Amino acid sequence: MNFITPDWPSPIQVKALTTCRDGGVSQGAFSSLNLANHVGDNEQTVAKNRSALSDELNLPVDPIWLEQVHGTKVIELELLKGAHLVQADASIARSNELVCAVMTADCLPVLLCKEDGSAVAAVHAGWRGLLAGVIENTVVQLTQPEKLMAWLGPAIGPGCFEVGGEVKDVFVNKHLVMGQGFRQLDSTHYLADLYALARMTLLQCGVKRIYGGEHCTYNQPDQFYSYRRKPVTGRMASLIWLQP
Repeated sequence: MNFITPDWPSPIQVKALTTCRDGGVSQGAFSSLNLANHVGDNEQTVAKNRSALSDELNLPVDPIWLEQVHGTKVIELELLKGAHLVQADASIARSNELVCAVMTADCLPVLLCKEDGSAVAAVHAGWRGLLAGVIENTVVQLTQPEKLMAWLGPAIGPGCFEVGGEVKDVFVNKHLVMGQGFRQLDSTHYLADLYALARMTLLQCGVKRIYGGEHCTYNQPDQFYSYRRKPVTGRMASLIWLQP
């Protein structure tokens, strides 16, 4: 298995990464380390991939997999009771007995940690979640944004994410500065920069230390799944946890 790891000055007990698409047993369009059950892959195959990932990383526990809906709900993993699938787009862990995880294939994974290593979070931030406020909700729940740092994991790059003018308009209506995250192609189409939109959002929240944002899932097919490149595809996972 290959992983993308954050280049950030996190506390030593904070462990974080994004998986690449190789190293698993999925076949065809899902080849090979697909970690999502909702995309049409065989559930037993996904279970093998997830188990192999936990073994490879020597995780303290299996990750808590969310039912992501492009929303703004943030779940505190310590408050979960049982192993039921929770509908949310971000999770927070404050102990070393839990592993946060979000799945993506063009959407932006945002990993956050406190500078003292007391809490970590994983956020699924596609354009809908970014617009609706999933990053803001996560930062508010973590508290003390000036003591947070963020890493932007692999997402579709600013040269490949074409959107209609209505998408730009709703972001500009939210914050005028968000217009800087779009480049006009023609009278009705723009290229959106998820990394820039996320950075502006984090800065507005008071998070000053922001890292990552250099990959493009669409243009790197050997490393990453991309829904825009091929709608039937797998999902990578971005994980963050506190090492016991």
